[in-house]
Amino acid sequence: MDRRGQEPAPAQAGDALITALLDGSSQPQPVRGVEIPKPGGGKRQLGIPTVVDRLVQQAILQVLEPLLDPSFSASSFGFRPGRGAHDALRRARE
Repeated sequence: MDRRGQEPAPAQAGDALITALLDGSSQPQPVRGVEIPKPGGGKRQLGIPTVVDRLVQQAILQVLEPLLDPSFSASSFGFRPGRGAHDALRRARE
């Protein structure tokens, strides 16, 4: 916040985030925990990262995924773009 108690302009906030990431001073914020009901009863813990932390995670993913994905096994289906559980089942049936 600035001296008047206002949030910085988005461009200034973005510049500050980039600087903090580059100089290593950026630290992720604590994840907010929320309990959500399970269909069969009970509750499940769900972690919700801050918007800034999610933005940083997504930016890192967009840089690293194209570099690393080609090195994964063709039989790997978990958490990969364009692949899922149904694809794994289809491959297992072949």
